Amino acid sequence: MPFVTAGKQQIYYELSGEPADKPVLLLVHGAGGSHLDWPEELRHLPDTAVITPDLPGHGRTPPPARSAITAYADDIQAFIEKLRLAQVIVAGHSMGGAIAQELAVRHSPQVVGLVLVGTGAKLRVSPALLEMLETDFVTAVAQVPQYAFAPNAPDSLRRAHQSRLAQNDAAVVYGDFAACDVFDVREQLGQISVPTLVISGSEDVMTPPKYGRYLAEHIPHATFTLIENAGHMMALEQPDELATAVARFMRQNYEV
Repeated sequence: MPFVTAGKQQIYYELSGEPADKPVLLLVHGAGGSHLDWPEELRHLPDTAVITPDLPGHGRTPPPARSAITAYADDIQAFIEKLRLAQVIVAGHSMGGAIAQELAVRHSPQVVGLVLVGTGAKLRVSPALLEMLETDFVTAVAQVPQYAFAPNAPDSLRRAHQSRLAQNDAAVVYGDFAACDVFDVREQLGQISVPTLVISGSEDVMTPPKYGRYLAEHIPHATFTLIENAGHMMALEQPDELATAVARFMRQNYEV
């Protein structure tokens, strides 16, 4: 899979399908994540061009990572422009959802839709978790997966998530969570003018369904979907349900 240099940053991404005259689905992962946090069912959505990058300092994309949501949004905007994408539906999970919202409130000309997965307009992080990420990274990455999945999720998912988190530089994960902690676009949601699908997991304790409902109530052209038996990492817990919801949204709003 290819790399592209956007601005001065080299970015790794995966591409499924061929961008043509239809909107492209761009999947943006969350804090300490990578393109692998999105399931195959969505990364290879039929009849749709899907692009899944690794953010700077994550996965296969080289450092430096960023310390602000606005900076990650700058990277994604430069990435979109470098690939000459004319119409993009940005799907973001958690921190990726914050990045997507930032692009939308800026009125990025290429962004024609949003899919906000397990995220919120404000993403406050527990001070205790931030301190643990800064001072005891090993313990922190063992703790996070315990809250990231529904209670009945297979332990194999938690172990895999912990393993992927642990592959990050500690400063990257801390920086991501710190960036989320100061993110707040509640007063700007009314400026989002593109069709938006908000998806929450019924068992998500990190970004509870009330966060999603708030987004759907305050973004003018938004709809809300609740995925049952899913926690914060719903994309990996209920991949078929997520892919079905996204495909339905795209059919209803775009010629795909």
